[in-house]
Amino acid sequence: MVDAADLAAVARQLGREPRGVLEIAYRCPNGEPAVVKTAPRLPDGTPFPTLYYLTHPGLTAAASRLESDGVMRSMTARLADDPDLAAAYRRAHDSYLAERDAVESLGTTFSGGGMPDRVKCLHVLLAHSLAKGRGVNPFGDEALAMLADDPAMAGILVAEVWR
Repeated sequence: MVDAADLAAVARQLGREPRGVLEIAYRCPNGEPAVVKTAPRLPDGTPFPTLYYLTHPGLTAAASRLESDGVMRSMTARLADDPDLAAAYRRAHDSYLAERDAVESLGTTFSGGGMPDRVKCLHVLLAHSLAKGRGVNPFGDEALAMLADDPAMAGILVAEVWR
């Protein structure tokens, strides 16, 4: 059961009521929610394959800035040239699917963020890395390293973890 105060904080962050929240998957150093783990199906039965969802406005804005800067294109291009990176990204995908399917299987191999063949959404990859910790999603980790020293991330990220 998710605490009502946490759900209220997430609602303020999103500007709407959150749906299908199973737990707070990452908190900022000050305790504020920043990533939620969501049910594979929303309360109305709609499939929702995004297991980890970025809620903190500062992080969502930062992810959007990285996307606008073309980071996803260069990450995707590297998948073809670096078999070790591609294998690590495939493991992130497999881990994501296994964890989501343990909650409820959607009968699909779609995970999120473009995994395992491309980088489509840094929001998902950042959320995955924050929820699971360093070393699980290479592109989520890389994006967080890009943000670690951004003054706007002070109080949201522990920079030393992601450098």
